[in-house]
Amino acid sequence: MDLHGIGPSGAARLLVDVGDITRFPNRAHFASWNGTAPIDASSGDQVRHRLSRAGNRQINRVLHIMATVQLRNPSEGRAYFDRKKASGKTSMEAMRALKRRLSDIVYPTHDQRRGGHGGGPGRTTGNGNWLQRDRLSSPSRLFGEVTSRTRRDPG
Repeated sequence: MDLHGIGPSGAARLLVDVGDITRFPNRAHFASWNGTAPIDASSGDQVRHRLSRAGNRQINRVLHIMATVQLRNPSEGRAYFDRKKASGKTSMEAMRALKRRLSDIVYPTHDQRRGGHGGGPGRTTGNGNWLQRDRLSSPSRLFGEVTSRTRRDPG
């Protein structure tokens, strides 16, 4: 809720629908999942992108409301939208770009709130341990060391 344009219901929707943010290896995958990644709509020499109709529509709606609130007030989102319009984008293209930018902002913010480790699975947590498939592993276990899952022949 620290982000401009997110209220209690929007924040709750993000937390519930996104769940474990580590299932997305990077913000591009997150944008593709929530439908803010642009789709190439180029033809010949005309290079264009359009808004995706795929993805999680509830999260896309939260981001749309967040963008609309930012456009109504003087904010970073409004300044970004105005820069896109000044560079020759249409209102719809500028709105699509703003929603993608907000998705990129929400991704690391959500990761920090959930106690994330700043990356995908297999990243270090900073104290020498590493996270793999939601389990902490210690670097002290050496390759080939006998664990409870391996059986040693008595003999």
